[in-house]
Amino acid sequence: MLKIESFTKTYKGGKRAVDGLSLEVKAGDIYGFIGHNGAGKTTTLKCVAGILDFDEGEIFIDGKSIKTQDIECKKVLAYIPDNPDLYDYLTGAQYLNFIADVYGVGAEERAKRIERFSKDFEIYEWLGDLISAYSHGMRQKLAIISALLHEPKLLILDEPFVGLDPKAALKLKELMRERCAAGGAIFFSTHVLEVAEKLCNKIAIIKDGKLVVLGETEALTDGKSLESVFMEVVNVD
Repeated sequence: MLKIESFTKTYKGGKRAVDGLSLEVKAGDIYGFIGHNGAGKTTTLKCVAGILDFDEGEIFIDGKSIKTQDIECKKVLAYIPDNPDLYDYLTGAQYLNFIADVYGVGAEERAKRIERFSKDFEIYEWLGDLISAYSHGMRQKLAIISALLHEPKLLILDEPFVGLDPKAALKLKELMRERCAAGGAIFFSTHVLEVAEKLCNKIAIIKDGKLVVLGETEALTDGKSLESVFMEVVNVD
């Protein structure tokens, strides 16, 4: 579903944010991407989503290159940043219909999905309000709903649980599992290691732009907590 090969991203001034990263997210995977602040997680996710270009390597989504077939790749993915930038002058309903238009979701299907997901995340009664009046948590929920409308094969999430109340966080986990059970895949970053340990079947740990650990969650932890594994890895010079 997602294949990253020798991916390198350097910013102006020579700062190498990610250096030679390679990993593969297969259909059915919930893949956790972990690292300290500034490790290169968000840069990687933005490049996978086609928001940033990159210097070396390749990124394939559903067998297509994000460099040369970016539109085809974007049709089958959805990206939610850690701080979604929504259109404040639209209502929640207008925003969701706009996103559905972008992805060509039919009227009947979009109506069903908007109703279902907005009720799941308990913002259905506020869809007529302007987004400018939404709390941070409501904006996060709206962004999540918008990402689910076209049933993407690949979900790319940057700290998706930040700002969500416990009930909404539980619903998101259920939907992530549901999407993967249907043949999709999820690649997401999080600082909540307990969530990653319980939710993810695979984990990758990045440090200073370089991949230092990856593999099946159960094999990596092997009787230890993911937190202890992470601290051992990131504290090694």
